[in-house]
Amino acid sequence: MKAALHIMVKELEDYFVSPIAYIVIAVFLLVSGWLFFSTFFLFNQASLRNYFDLLPVSLAFVIPAMTMRLLAEERSRGSWELLLTLPVTARAVTAGKFLAATFFAAAMITPVLFYALCISLIGDLDWAVVFTSYAGSILLAASYCAIGLLASSLTRNQIIAFILAMVLCFLIAVLDKMLFFMPRPLVEPLSYLAADTHFQNIAKGVIDSRDLVYFGSLVWAALYAADLILETSE
Repeated sequence: MKAALHIMVKELEDYFVSPIAYIVIAVFLLVSGWLFFSTFFLFNQASLRNYFDLLPVSLAFVIPAMTMRLLAEERSRGSWELLLTLPVTARAVTAGKFLAATFFAAAMITPVLFYALCISLIGDLDWAVVFTSYAGSILLAASYCAIGLLASSLTRNQIIAFILAMVLCFLIAVLDKMLFFMPRPLVEPLSYLAADTHFQNIAKGVIDSRDLVYFGSLVWAALYAADLILETSE
């Protein structure tokens, strides 16, 4: 655990020292803010519902850009072999990099609370729903980070890692919108696999153990697969 925390701190320093991190945050805030406020006054409602409706898809493009370098860069420049000479395990590396990416994603999403404050000045805002939606956003971002880390473990090329992670994240984000075209026996199991379905349940203020189990299982499965891939490549 100590090694994982050390790696997490190092990765966070790399994130916040690099100008790319601030560019990603700025682009995300500008795009998500514009998409939300461009329609906010049309509905004339003190609600962040539209913002959280867009979040699963917008994060599916942003988070893969954050995670594509985590393992692919280590392996492409040969520092992965050097890392293995240190007293750390592949599991510690995976956990540390995942925690760093998740903390960074949480920092990127946190300004939504500023949006909520602005909206509360012009109407009655349900802060309980805002905080549960924010918590759901962290769970969603953590799941995407785990998927991005898995994609980054599969290749040495960062662009390939980005594309693979983006496709996987986008697929589970819109899977519930594609159920109309699926055979009836597949509708229920595929509906459970859709991240947006579970996220929207939490965004409504409903904390269901099934949704928590879904995100926890998704993170565990992706990190476990990434760990197996790294151990195999040693």
